[in-house]
Amino acid sequence: MSERDLPDGWRVWNDDEGTTILVYRPDVFDTQQFPAPCLPTIRVTQRPPTERKRRAGSNPSGWFVSLRLEPEVRVKSADAGFETREAAEDGARDLAERFAAGDVDYRGAYQIPREGYLDELDALTGA
Repeated sequence: MSERDLPDGWRVWNDDEGTTILVYRPDVFDTQQFPAPCLPTIRVTQRPPTERKRRAGSNPSGWFVSLRLEPEVRVKSADAGFETREAAEDGARDLAERFAAGDVDYRGAYQIPREGYLDELDALTGA
C-alpha cells in the first residue's frame, strides 16, 4: 500500500505479506502533544480483530480491517471483512478517509470517556 494513496495525516507504519498497519498523525502522537499509545491505528490482517495472535495451524479465509485508538480500545463499528487483500486495502483507505474527515464515531468505543483527549482528537479530524 502506498502513502500517496492515503488521506492527509495517515502513514504506512508497516507493510509485509501478512499485515499492513496505517497510523494517523505520528507527528502529533509523539508523547509530547498526545500519548504515543493513543496513536490511531488501522490494521489490515488475515485474522479477525477479535483474535490477538494468529493461531497455530489456522487457515485464514479472507482479510480484515480494524481501527484502534489505543491498544485496548477498538472501534468495533469500523471492523470489516473482505475476500482479498486488495479489497481490504481499499476498505482501509476508505476508513482512513472517513476517520480523517471526522466521519467515524470513535467516542462510543470508550467505556470511560477521556473527554479532553477526545475533544483534541475531534479537532485533529475535523469532527
